[in-house]
Amino acid sequence: MSLGNPTRRALLLGGAGTLGLGLAGCGLGTSGGFVPTGKVAGPIGDVDLSGLTLAVGSKNFTEQIVLGKLAVILFRSAGADAQDLTNIPGSSSARQAMLADQVQMQWEYTGTAWIAYMGESDPIPDEERQYEAVRKRDLKRNHLVWLQPAPMNNTYGFAVPTAEAKKLGITKLSQIKDVPKSDRTFCVESEFNNRNDGFDPMLKTYGLERGKDFPQDNVKVLDTGAIYEATDTGVCTFGEVFTTDGRIKALDLTVLKDDKEFFPKYNVAPVLTEQVVTDFPQVKDLLAPVTRKITDDVLIDLNAQVDVDGKEPGQVAHDWLVEEGFLS
Repeated sequence: MSLGNPTRRALLLGGAGTLGLGLAGCGLGTSGGFVPTGKVAGPIGDVDLSGLTLAVGSKNFTEQIVLGKLAVILFRSAGADAQDLTNIPGSSSARQAMLADQVQMQWEYTGTAWIAYMGESDPIPDEERQYEAVRKRDLKRNHLVWLQPAPMNNTYGFAVPTAEAKKLGITKLSQIKDVPKSDRTFCVESEFNNRNDGFDPMLKTYGLERGKDFPQDNVKVLDTGAIYEATDTGVCTFGEVFTTDGRIKALDLTVLKDDKEFFPKYNVAPVLTEQVVTDFPQVKDLLAPVTRKITDDVLIDLNAQVDVDGKEPGQVAHDWLVEEGFLS
């Protein structure tokens, strides 16, 4: 992600052209490098994965790399021989690596799987139903096992500087229509601005129409990375963001509640090949307590430590596991 977070479409579709080269070689263009380990503790202290050999993958943006390193650390600390294949370029490549059994575990988003991998056009608003639909189809078609998802939801959202949100008395998207017309200013990326499930449909859901409820000039189309700073400095009141981006915390932005549930759900879950879960069912005991702790606030903080503070993803993941009592 760095300070130029790729668009959702880029995250979903990027890397397909490099897939053949990546799979033909050994590294898949991955990060590797030093990953600290320890000894599993607390609620996962009794899990022993001695004899398990697997490769752990991830996509190539900060949140995914942190989660991937976290999994590598957990598996190695529980006695498994876990190869670090994090930082695969693009969702398509990461997905194909799992389908080809080059990678046996990675974290994946329910919305990404449903829309990008399974070809569905309409997300399922209910988080649990979305997860169940993805879980059942991927197991049946691809022998991939989705474990229980985390509470986090890395989807689209609109953020406001916290001080401005308090001044306007606004906490949710349905209140945008109540703020003065002069304050209805928006910063969005070009993809979201033009998509048939993007900005205009969102406005319609919340009872607004550009050109009618605010002038077209109130919309600034910017690169994704520039939106955060533009929102912080007052170029616009409402900036399009990803809801677990570390810059939300660093810039003291408030994400407005999507109270009419317009945006798709992107809950993250551990996904493993069926063979691994069959041979080592205790992987569920290793991952479940950790997954339950991964909230939006946790990921915002971990992402910020990498993108804002410049820390290494592996060290950030390790320190969090120690702090939460999963590692000693």
